[in-house]
Amino acid sequence: MTAELEKKKAGKFDADRANETLEWLKAVLEHADSSDPDIATIVEVSAMADVAKVLKDGRVLCKVMNVLYPGTIKKINKIDNPNSPFKKTKEEENINVFLKGCEDKAGCVRGDLFEVVDLYECDNIPTVIDGLFALGRKMHSHENQDLPALGPKESDANKRDFTEEQLAAGKNIIGLQMGTNECASQAGQNFGKTRAIID
Repeated sequence: MTAELEKKKAGKFDADRANETLEWLKAVLEHADSSDPDIATIVEVSAMADVAKVLKDGRVLCKVMNVLYPGTIKKINKIDNPNSPFKKTKEEENINVFLKGCEDKAGCVRGDLFEVVDLYECDNIPTVIDGLFALGRKMHSHENQDLPALGPKESDANKRDFTEEQLAAGKNIIGLQMGTNECASQAGQNFGKTRAIID
């Protein structure tokens, strides 16, 4: 069962899409500071584990959030000792504050984002890529249009206001999923001899 799930997730993984996302992250960091040492950690990937390796500690994600929305993340945890007992907690905290920034600052919908375990445990990398695309799309409507965007522009809301009179008129129309009363019907038609019970 687990092997089937892993195979299904691997089937959804698109290396080209993942690399496009990582290139966008790199472009955002370069936009702020081309000498940032974390830019060198963003390399081309070919598997889900490669993506997790690049983004797992959450530092790149937090830095990107601070470029897009300055001052969003006050403290980015850096773990120099790989054997530190706090390594997992601090790195997961980085991912958590990034996700919170996506919701609070960028206005991403929670359902479009990913969970910490999706990235940290390399549990569902396609969802991580989709979540980063959701953030990248928001850049089309960002106040700073110099920032690079990722993916197509989101559609704008098309809010409509109806008068009470229009709403009342709509109540008299039968919805098409219930059929219609406006076309010719077969009511009253009778073809051939009717079937009699006793003949």
